[in-house]
Amino acid sequence: MQTRLNPYLNFPGTARAAMEFYHRVFGGELTMNTFGEFGSTEPGLTDQIMHARLESPNGFTLMASDTAPGMNHVPGTNIAISLSGDNADELRGYWAQLSESGSVTVPLEKQMWGDEYGQCVDPYGIDWMVNITQPRT
Repeated sequence: MQTRLNPYLNFPGTARAAMEFYHRVFGGELTMNTFGEFGSTEPGLTDQIMHARLESPNGFTLMASDTAPGMNHVPGTNIAISLSGDNADELRGYWAQLSESGSVTVPLEKQMWGDEYGQCVDPYGIDWMVNITQPRT
């Protein structure tokens, strides 16, 4: 297996809903395991997600978990997930779904560098950047 880089997101008890949302957006295979499946009997934790993995048909991998006991959830402002490429229809589709219930911080439109680009925050507080590469002449 080739070494891969992928985002790993932490949620304050909303990992299941967030990963199901991303599964609807990107498709593919979603696997989720709870803390209870790994032996936790702590009330309120057994149904929380210990590890989730989404493998999309396009080769995206997204992993997530709910915040583990004893750890604090601190929403990050120093990370975003970037989607880029030249398949405009596919990328616009992702943009539409990610931004629909979230908020747009930079509208998806042509930028000074010639590409279409936008930024949004999805309903779960994750920042997304979408860049649609334009053909170079």
